[in-house]
Amino acid sequence: MLKKIPVQKAIGTRLAHDITEIRPGEFKGAAFKKGHTVCHEDICSLQKLGKNHLYLIDLEKDEIHENQAAVILAKGLAGSGIDWNEEAREGKITLHAALDGILSINCSSLAAFNMIDEVMCATLHSHSLVKKGDLVAATRAIPLVMKRAPVERAASIASYGEGVVEVKPLKKLKTGLIITGSEVYNGLIDDGFAPLLSKKIDDLGSQIVSVEYAPDDTHLIEQAILKCLDSGCDLILTTGGMSVDPDDVTRMGIRQAGASEMHYGTAVLPGAMFLVAYINDTPLLGVPACGLHHRITVLDLILPRVMAGERIGKKELAFFGHGGLCMDCKECSFPHCPFCKGV
Repeated sequence: MLKKIPVQKAIGTRLAHDITEIRPGEFKGAAFKKGHTVCHEDICSLQKLGKNHLYLIDLEKDEIHENQAAVILAKGLAGSGIDWNEEAREGKITLHAALDGILSINCSSLAAFNMIDEVMCATLHSHSLVKKGDLVAATRAIPLVMKRAPVERAASIASYGEGVVEVKPLKKLKTGLIITGSEVYNGLIDDGFAPLLSKKIDDLGSQIVSVEYAPDDTHLIEQAILKCLDSGCDLILTTGGMSVDPDDVTRMGIRQAGASEMHYGTAVLPGAMFLVAYINDTPLLGVPACGLHHRITVLDLILPRVMAGERIGKKELAFFGHGGLCMDCKECSFPHCPFCKGV
């Protein structure tokens, strides 16, 4: 319950909430913090902030203060790999990555949480790469005083499963690289894929441990894949041979090497001829020629998810279509752009 009193009669009372000051372009924050005891010198400042009345709070048994509510909400939202501080400000708590990794948002639970009146949570896009300490989400109770029941209901929805917000660490995968194409194998053109893909793998904390070259020969491509598997590779990348020309036989070599699951084609440009396969539980990613000509392709969207332990199947590839059209900007700003932010 709120009791309204004129600010002139508030001397000696303790503020029930932060009093916010906004100076456009300069400052937004608490001019007076919750618990501050109002003195005579504060009256003029409070009036300049538009506070001609203050409120005393006398909570009923079924009511809760905004800061208490924020703590309950954050506790429900935060999954593994998330840090947060119980000291709420103006009913808001921010959630941060506790480690380097990939952000995972349970979008259905987040939507159900936000359907509850008087609470909210906003997050970064799921599958964003984040560093330890990065802000990944924020939650707040919207009114100063609210009923406890909806707060606890929202927290219960959020805490179902692993929580709404989670950061998954990237695994360090021993990666094998197979460069296919008779023109490279025979030395007619230089290989541009090995240095490019090695950097992408290194940047994600893994390492290329084997590089094999194979001509456009199904059997030799198969043998190169088996060699990588025998050497203990956790991930295999193949390049080239992914289009529809008769001599593009990489897919057949992958199947002959024992792929039990294979998905060819993604709803992403650049990267429509990308391939995802699994030999037992070892992921194999087939990178088409566009990987040489475009700085960012579907590979950059899938690699972090594979390294976080996610299994990519037909459904995941289909969902890439929402936002999967690269605008091919002159100055690439990925990942700070709309490319595949719909998944």
